[in-house]
Amino acid sequence: MFNIEEFDIKLDTEIIGRNFVYCDEVESTNDLLLKSKDFNQHGTVLMAEFQTHGKGRKNREWISNAAQNLTFSILLKQNYPEKKINIINLLSSLSVAQALENLYQLNIELKWPNDVLVNKRKIAGILLESVSKGKKIEKLVVGIGINVNQPNFPGKFEIQPTSVRKEFKSIVSRERLLSEVLNIFENLLATAFENSNKILNDWRERCKMIGERVKIIQDNKTLVGVFDDIDEEGYLMLKSEDKIEKIHYGDVSLR
Repeated sequence: MFNIEEFDIKLDTEIIGRNFVYCDEVESTNDLLLKSKDFNQHGTVLMAEFQTHGKGRKNREWISNAAQNLTFSILLKQNYPEKKINIINLLSSLSVAQALENLYQLNIELKWPNDVLVNKRKIAGILLESVSKGKKIEKLVVGIGINVNQPNFPGKFEIQPTSVRKEFKSIVSRERLLSEVLNIFENLLATAFENSNKILNDWRERCKMIGERVKIIQDNKTLVGVFDDIDEEGYLMLKSEDKIEKIHYGDVSLR
């Protein structure tokens, strides 16, 4: 099981994760932080060994074996401007990427908007959700799922999953990985408001799709064009014929 003392020794943050909530089983770590009145402290991290209704984007099910992976959510309570929200999404995936690179020297690729890949296989995903009152975001929750020590993934997937164990060829410390992700997340969160261009450029370096012809599926609509770049808010800029269109969401694949 998860060793909270080992995790705490490695945690080197001032705020993020200092209020750490550990659960054996919940429906969804995102939902619990968003909906419960018990959690209101900025920087709270809630981790569950198993989620009965874990989810990704578009309410897709996130399947994760109990006690083998990391499924956790970070509560952010500061008044973030709406135009910074997608940058927080990008820096979240960047935090996971840098942690995996630092600890295990894995060759990470980032896929817009929120997937972390190794050798074209999905090793982690991010889901941002919020509660608003008027135009003010009262709670912003960053949900992160990382496949750590799960040995296999039966079933059919849009992107084949993998895990740190499969790629690194060894069982690894979830405690050390979680603390590394949170340490980097806190630093990048501060950077996002001082120099958001650094976040964007670091993300660009790990995205292999920029410059490639892609297909984007939005609900029942399909768009095709060149992934030209991301803009100053981190949204995908799709170039088709003589126009460039800003894309806020969608499933992206190489054409």
